[in-house]
Amino acid sequence: MSREFRYQRRVTFAETDMAGVMHFSNYYRWLEEIEHAWWRSLGMSVCTHDGLQSVSWPRVKTTCEYIRPARFEDVLDLSLRVTRVGGKSLEYEVDFARAAEPIARGTTVAVCCQIDRGGIFRSIEIPADIRAKLTG
Repeated sequence: MSREFRYQRRVTFAETDMAGVMHFSNYYRWLEEIEHAWWRSLGMSVCTHDGLQSVSWPRVKTTCEYIRPARFEDVLDLSLRVTRVGGKSLEYEVDFARAAEPIARGTTVAVCCQIDRGGIFRSIEIPADIRAKLTG
């Protein structure tokens, strides 16, 4: 599982605090942004519908380690790596860097869930077609 998905993003003014430093909460938004772009790169979405049910990937654990600040107008390179594909769950990490200088590292654990029409979540085994794309 050494494949990496790369993504680049510039820190906007609205994402910074009064010192011009990217606010910590925005790292989590960027984790979600790269995750969604990664799913699209696989030809899928973080939430799929087949008419009767939906399959989605709610997060059950996220962490972010901050190494140094990112600032307004910095261009950050993000790289997502899947670190584990379990029976029902998926783990990945994202490195944030500025010109190859580490900025932060985020990790996420998501569980494959079926959502019925009533909005009830139930964890399920990762479907074979999705597993093939995750491990391919």
